[in-house]
Amino acid sequence: MTSPAAKPPAKPDAKPDATMVPHMRWFRNLRLAVAVLLFTTLFSIALLCTTTAHAQTHSINATPVIGLVEFYGAGKLPKDKLNAALGAKVGDPLPASKADVEERINAVPGVVESHLEAVCCDAGKMILYVGVEERGAPRFDVREAPEGEAKLPLEVLSVYRSYLEAVARASTTSGNATGNNITRDLSRGYPVSSDPLSREIQMKFPVLATEYITDIREVLRNSYDEEQRAAAALVAGYNIGPAGETKDARKIGAAITDLQFALRDADAGVRATAVDGLTALIVYARLHPEEKLETEPTWLVQMLNSLSWSDRMHALNALLLLSDSRETKLLDLMRERALDSLVEMARWKTPEHALPAFVLTGRLAGIDEQKIQDAWAAGNRDPVLSAALALAPNKRKTK
Repeated sequence: MTSPAAKPPAKPDAKPDATMVPHMRWFRNLRLAVAVLLFTTLFSIALLCTTTAHAQTHSINATPVIGLVEFYGAGKLPKDKLNAALGAKVGDPLPASKADVEERINAVPGVVESHLEAVCCDAGKMILYVGVEERGAPRFDVREAPEGEAKLPLEVLSVYRSYLEAVARASTTSGNATGNNITRDLSRGYPVSSDPLSREIQMKFPVLATEYITDIREVLRNSYDEEQRAAAALVAGYNIGPAGETKDARKIGAAITDLQFALRDADAGVRATAVDGLTALIVYARLHPEEKLETEPTWLVQMLNSLSWSDRMHALNALLLLSDSRETKLLDLMRERALDSLVEMARWKTPEHALPAFVLTGRLAGIDEQKIQDAWAAGNRDPVLSAALALAPNKRKTK
């Protein structure tokens, strides 16, 4: 998964930094983009890789060099002790053992749990995100992995694996090693790739979902095998009817329920796949308001407090769409349960990682979209973040 080097945001009268163009273009045309939402690899293809090999964002067993270290969730914990426990700094190779580092950080007084993810790239070097749960802080709880032996029909698993192979092949032949030229159309209620082979395979999923939905739901709930659950979550998102046919609102509601269940799976790849499916259904709901489809936002909002960087980025992506209409209930929920996490993420040094949280924080502050964009382009993050913090529930009660 590729992200640009952290650069200062462009001045108001300057041409936008090229590294920010995909996000800025989408941001300026948010309501138009919903019609044909095309997501770049940063928030799409990477999650599919995590379901097969837990990919590069979940493994730090290689030895690339660290270009940036970002702690999050640490609150008032002493940064010097956390850095000492981390035992790695910019310019060092990534730690040889993720588990050993997490164990050391967990031993710091006040730390409940920690989680490391290495993300490519900052000027060709890795970004090491260190999630820390401080005692008493909001958290995102996931379920224990099931212990059952439910399995998908071989036809479903075979098509799923063929799809992942097609995605991997396309992402290494589309102009660079991470497939940034591949886009996806979410307007049908499920992802449709611009890569012909991937798209051809995807068109089999609605039929498989209809035929095997009972098995799929059983696997989501009762399979010890995360690959099986990831495949089930992916195909469940296509259970809204074949392409070209009128969608069944009841089936869409059932698909949303299945994906909501998968949001709290023990495996990060399964959770990412579930958010991906929900994001497509959010797009479909925006395009078809007459169907009055609703996505319960609670677990997506809670996911903003996750120890996992991947969880947070996927939740941000979905909530950007879900909060576009600025529904008061959703904004209040984010303000109540995830404001501090959003503000912290909006301060991240890598622009593509900070921008989604910055936009959401601006909405929580009641700032209009154009002014949020202007503040970002001018590098004026603090006034927006301060305005949002001033509306924190505890502060409003004391006024």
